[in-house]
Amino acid sequence: MAYDRYVAICRPLHYGTLLGSRACAKMAAAAWASGFLNALLHTANTFSTPLCQGNTVEQFFCEIPQILKLSCSDSYLREVGLLVVSACFIFGCFIFIVVSYVQIFTAVLRIPSEQGRHKAFSTCLPHLAVVSLFLSTGLFAYLKPPSLSSPALDLLVSVLYSVVPPTLNPLIYSMRNKELKDALIKMISWKFFSSGSITISLHK
Repeated sequence: MAYDRYVAICRPLHYGTLLGSRACAKMAAAAWASGFLNALLHTANTFSTPLCQGNTVEQFFCEIPQILKLSCSDSYLREVGLLVVSACFIFGCFIFIVVSYVQIFTAVLRIPSEQGRHKAFSTCLPHLAVVSLFLSTGLFAYLKPPSLSSPALDLLVSVLYSVVPPTLNPLIYSMRNKELKDALIKMISWKFFSSGSITISLHK
């Protein structure tokens, strides 16, 4: 999405060439391959870790810190290695997003009209909102001080960074679609007025 916004704003005349079906397929394949590799490494490590304190985690998925609490082997170095690999993936994506948006904002600030700048910024806001939500909740989950750690808080934070961003993702991007916004407003107003008419008729 960062590259898409960069091409759309900084190189609009080359959009069709730089973001054709082949380029999109390559980017999707790279994202899927890196995600699959990361998941495969963590899954293999999880199944090779001996557990001596039962096999029940206080989460809705097998998160690494919770599995380490149940482990009876010294798998610290192995887990650190996997976390370093994951951090490299995340850091690489983060640097790419930052570099893209630095160039985007530089180009937008050179647009003479305020309306043009507003329109360009509004195309970037959905992506920035999703990325900011995911990064802030994810960083809090893994970097919060031990004094703040509790089973309930860990579960809540895990839900925030693993469930909320993917759920809100299509909603945030779709809100730029005028037809969808009109349909949503119409549906809400219909629900509101229909429930109001039902209440009135019941009182009568």
